[in-house]
Amino acid sequence: MTAPVEPLAPVRLPWLASVALVNLGTYVAFFGPLAVLLPQQTEAVVGDGKETALAVVTGVGAAISMVANPLFGALSDRTRARAGRRVPWITAGSLVGALGLTILSGASEFWQVVVGWCLVQASVNASLAAITATLPDRVPVAQRAWAGGLVGLGQTLGILVGAGLAIAFGGTRGGYLACAAFLLLSALPYLARSDDRPHVDRVPFSARQFTRSFWVSPTEHPDFAWAWLTRFVVNLGNAIATLYLLYFLTDAVGLADPDGGVFIVIAVNSVVVAISAVVAGRWSDRVGRRKVFVVWAGIVMALAALLLAFWQTWPGVLVAAVVLGVGFGAFLAVDLAIVTEVLPDEAGFAKDLGVINIANALPQVIAPVIAAPIVTLLGGYTTLYVTAAVVGLVGALSVVRIRGVS
Repeated sequence: MTAPVEPLAPVRLPWLASVALVNLGTYVAFFGPLAVLLPQQTEAVVGDGKETALAVVTGVGAAISMVANPLFGALSDRTRARAGRRVPWITAGSLVGALGLTILSGASEFWQVVVGWCLVQASVNASLAAITATLPDRVPVAQRAWAGGLVGLGQTLGILVGAGLAIAFGGTRGGYLACAAFLLLSALPYLARSDDRPHVDRVPFSARQFTRSFWVSPTEHPDFAWAWLTRFVVNLGNAIATLYLLYFLTDAVGLADPDGGVFIVIAVNSVVVAISAVVAGRWSDRVGRRKVFVVWAGIVMALAALLLAFWQTWPGVLVAAVVLGVGFGAFLAVDLAIVTEVLPDEAGFAKDLGVINIANALPQVIAPVIAAPIVTLLGGYTTLYVTAAVVGLVGALSVVRIRGVS
């Protein structure tokens, strides 16, 4: 492939907003189910053993995600459609993702829940891989932390909007269908004004070369490897902490309305994350520093987890949501900027970002394996949140090993 040149023209806010909206739609499809709908549906379908059953659903779905994101990213990089490299995958991913959510809306057996969720994970990751690649495709380095902050809002607001839709439309059926509709609508502004650029070179396909391209040697590209490890370990700590939020509010905090409590926690956290991401992204671009923001973000997130470990009351949960928002917002914005600056293959942005996104999906596979026995056998939620604090802090400190970013 012919490597694209570094984009020089600053991107405009309307285009960036349309990218952020696609990102928001994909995360609504992820987090509406994860935050409220899947826990409710799993408990209704299996009854006792809900923790283990939810771990199976989320773990299998995350395993699908881990494969789908880099695979569809690599296919996006090679796409020669007249509409562009990214548009076909965003379109197909949104349509099939809405189908998967519709299947979930009518699922009454556990196997149906697993199949529906796997279809959502596979398809929506195709859209996510393509839309994420538009940042290194189009955004100059000097704007990337700010752009990362705005696009990263999709992840945070996706939790809020997804949980809000799940609660507002009353139960799993209406919640899933509302998330499906939002996923489709969120893609329309970008598809209408994408200015996506087709890949014009015809590249001979080799299955062996295609498969080998997913391996990025840590010895040849150490900065990429440390960026991957940083994101993986921080996300593992976050996944351990958030997997059982609904059950934590029910069983440990004793909240009378845990569903409403989940929404309030998400809303508070989302507002703070939004502010922190934009402020930290702008600040990082202005001073030209990245790693110090990630380190401090990790310290703040660890503090939030410790608050949950030792202050298991409703006020404690709200304070922790604010503290976590400050740290996670900064991490979202600046970590994404770091990642785009250490991508090893300029002709394969979506593929390499897909490999990076394994660091988002793999923790969802591992976290249930760690969290379930901790909650049921090894000390409950106090031990769980102390573990999350330690893991997340170790991950954030790993960023100092990246040499090519200041």
